[in-house]
Amino acid sequence: MNKLKNIPVIKKELLFPFIIITSLFALWGIANDLTNPMVSAFKKVMPELSNVQASLVQFAFYFGYFFMALPAALFIRKYSYKSGIILGLCLYALGAFLFYPAAAYEEFNYFLISLWVITCGLAFLETTSNPLILALGDKETATQRLNLAQAFNPIGSLIGMIVAQQFVISALRSDDKDATGALIYDTLSETAKGAVRENDLGIISLPYIILGLVVLAIMVIIIFTKIPKTADGDKISLSESFKKLFANKNYLHGVIAQAFYVGAQIMCWTYIFQYVDNINESLAESAQLTATWFNVAAMIIFLTGRWIGTGLMKTINPSKILMLFGIGGVIFCAGAILLQGTTGLYSLVAVSLFMSIMFPTIYGVALKNMGDEAKIGSAGLVMAIVGGALMPVLQGSILDWGGPGFADEQILGFIPEVNFSFILPLICLAVVAHYGYSTYKKSKI
Repeated sequence: MNKLKNIPVIKKELLFPFIIITSLFALWGIANDLTNPMVSAFKKVMPELSNVQASLVQFAFYFGYFFMALPAALFIRKYSYKSGIILGLCLYALGAFLFYPAAAYEEFNYFLISLWVITCGLAFLETTSNPLILALGDKETATQRLNLAQAFNPIGSLIGMIVAQQFVISALRSDDKDATGALIYDTLSETAKGAVRENDLGIISLPYIILGLVVLAIMVIIIFTKIPKTADGDKISLSESFKKLFANKNYLHGVIAQAFYVGAQIMCWTYIFQYVDNINESLAESAQLTATWFNVAAMIIFLTGRWIGTGLMKTINPSKILMLFGIGGVIFCAGAILLQGTTGLYSLVAVSLFMSIMFPTIYGVALKNMGDEAKIGSAGLVMAIVGGALMPVLQGSILDWGGPGFADEQILGFIPEVNFSFILPLICLAVVAHYGYSTYKKSKI
C-alpha cells in the first residue's frame, strides 16, 4: 500500500470540479441532520403520535433514497452526471418548499411527503456524486478520495444539528414546563393548544424553506460550472451491467453492509434524544442534559474520525480499517446498552468515531475495479440507504414495548428499554465488521 504515497489523491487540473462536487456532500449532510431531531420534535408538537409513528419521519426521509436511486442511475447513464445533479437539486428545493403548505394544513402526513420528495432529490445527488468523485482521479486512490470528499459531509451535518437545536428544538413551546416540571401544554385550553401547535409547526418548517432557497442558489452555480466527462471504460448494455453486478459477490455483500451501516448511523443519531430524555427523568431541572449538544459532539468525533481514517488509508488497506472500526463500534454500542446514565451516553457518542469511515469505505470497496456498470452499481449502494428508513422504526417499536415512555420496561431486570434498543445498531455494526474482514482477507490472496 506504500505505493499510494506517490499517487495524488486529486490531480491539480481536477481540483476545482472536485471542490464543487464535494460541496454537495455538505448540502445533503444539512438535510440529514436537520431531520434526525424531527422525530423528537414532532413527538413533542403532536403528542398523540406513538414512538413508531414519530419514527415514520425517518422512514419517509430515507425511503426516498430506495425509491429514486435506480431511476437516478438510469437517468445519468442516459444523459450526464451534471444533468443528474441539477435534477436532484430541483427535487431537493421542491421538497423543502412543500414544508410551507404542510405547516399551513398542520398535517403530519404532508410533512412526510415533503421529506420524501427531498430525499428523492438527495438520491440523485448521491447516486451521481459518489461515483463521480471515484472517477475524478487514479483508481488506486479512489476510496481515499471518496473518504476525503465525504469528510465534508459532517460539516453540513453539524450545521443541520445546530440549526435544529437553536432554531427548532429550543424554540418549541409544546414542551415548556412550569416550576414543578409539569408540561404547560397539558393545562391549556383547546384553543391555546391549537395556537401552540400552529406556532411550533411553523418553527419546524422555516429552516427547510430557507434551505430550499440555498439549494436553488447552489443549483445556479452548478449550471455554470463545467463538469468533466469521466472515462468509465467500455460502454456496456444495461442488461450486461445488471448481469455483472449480480455476479459480483463483493458488490452484493457491500450493498447489504451499507444498508446495515446506514441503519446503525440513523438509529444512533436519532435515538440519542430519547436516551438523553430518559437520563433527564432522574435529574433535577437545573441539571438537565441537552441531547443536541451530545449529538454535535458525536458529529465532531465523526468528522475527526473520517479525517484520521482518510489519512490512515495512505498506508493501511481500507478493508482492514473498516473491520477494525466495525469492531470498535460493536464494543461501544455494548457500552451504551449495559452502562447506565451519562457513562452509557458517552459510550453512545463514541460510536460515531467508528462509524466515521464506513459509508465511503464500503462504497469504494464495493465498486472497486468496476467500469461502466459502476453507474448502476452506485444506485444499489444508494438504495441501501433504505436501512435508515427501516431500522429506526424497529427501534421505535422496542421503545413502545412497555408504553410511551423510555424505561417502562426493564430488560433482564436492569436495562431500560431505550438502552436495550441499541442492540440493533450493535448487530448492524457487526455485519459491517464482517464485510471488512471478508474483503480484507480476499485482498491478501
